[in-house]
Amino acid sequence: MSRRSARTSAYQLIFEYLFTRELDQKTYEKMIGAEDITDADVDYIKKVVDGVHENYDELIQIIADNSKNFRLDRIFKPDLAALLLATYEMKYMDDIPLAVSISEVIDLVKTFSTEKSSVFVNGVLKGVYNSLTKKEA
Repeated sequence: MSRRSARTSAYQLIFEYLFTRELDQKTYEKMIGAEDITDADVDYIKKVVDGVHENYDELIQIIADNSKNFRLDRIFKPDLAALLLATYEMKYMDDIPLAVSISEVIDLVKTFSTEKSSVFVNGVLKGVYNSLTKKEA
């Protein structure tokens, strides 16, 4: 499995979490038990999915602060899952360049969401990027 595939698995688990607000252990174990998965992939998936779960309120607030004039309850769930994934990576995973987090999530949105979603997600993540790099400076 590649990091891109691991990110897709994490995205799918986060998407499921948005509906139940619980981590479904059955799905979780199925994802991390895939034949082609490496230990590094398992670590990444666990870190991201558990991190989104543990920091959900903070991540949602960051997204809300950067989705100007767009209420969170109106954000399409596939887009929100992507925003949560990228925002978590950008805030908590120093080993992943911010631009890579954005680029990879935009590819996910192009695959799993609507035609116009990539523009919206990119705009929100640009705001997240700017707010995070301001705090670091």
